[in-house]
Amino acid sequence: MNAATQGRIGMALALLIMAAWTALHVTGIFFIDLSSAQQWLPALLMVIALIWLSVGLYIVAHDAMHGSLWPGKRSAGDAIGTLALWLYAGFSYRRLLPKHQSHHRYPGSPDDPDFAPDASSRALAWYGRFMTTYLGRREMLVIAARAGVYLLLGAKLQNILLFFALPGLLSSFQLFYFGTYLPHRHAPDGAAPFADHHRARSNEYGYLCSLLSCFHFGYHHEHHLQPGLPWWRLPGARRP
Repeated sequence: MNAATQGRIGMALALLIMAAWTALHVTGIFFIDLSSAQQWLPALLMVIALIWLSVGLYIVAHDAMHGSLWPGKRSAGDAIGTLALWLYAGFSYRRLLPKHQSHHRYPGSPDDPDFAPDASSRALAWYGRFMTTYLGRREMLVIAARAGVYLLLGAKLQNILLFFALPGLLSSFQLFYFGTYLPHRHAPDGAAPFADHHRARSNEYGYLCSLLSCFHFGYHHEHHLQPGLPWWRLPGARRP
């Protein structure tokens, strides 16, 4: 596939994910009446969709970091990645980029910011370190400022918590568990060792489960082998 075709497909998918997330986010925060029992089922379905789409926002930014979102137009891809991360949780693209580059340079080692050498097989302890690495004072201030703007615009606090805070938190664990912990955890005694210096494993999920779990980011060894492949091309990298 040439770079122009990959860029067109990647940008179309990125804009679709961002538009869908924005539509559900705004609808949930400003137009869902949680005092009405009839709106609880739609609200639940929206939260589930927002969790998955929030994962998608990060994956869009992740592809931008590797230059695979819009090959040949890196600055435009970086701009989309910056916007996707800001929508997700106010993260700084410029601050995350060198950390992710370090993850690929030193995977599964003490120099890997995504790795927890003292909790390499304990998910919750590792997740705590993961969160403190990426969720700092700046991010908390941005999130609080956005919540304050929503309140000033007439949103209710419970809507902000349900349609902004909860999807952000749960999607962070989904990203961590399927995209960091399972691929890079140290295997139990007797299990097969890592295949190579990338210290990454891939899940064995089928296409749909892989898409729903983490936008194919669970095909993690393939990603480390070919970091220039966008998320939607990773399933093809697993074919014989």
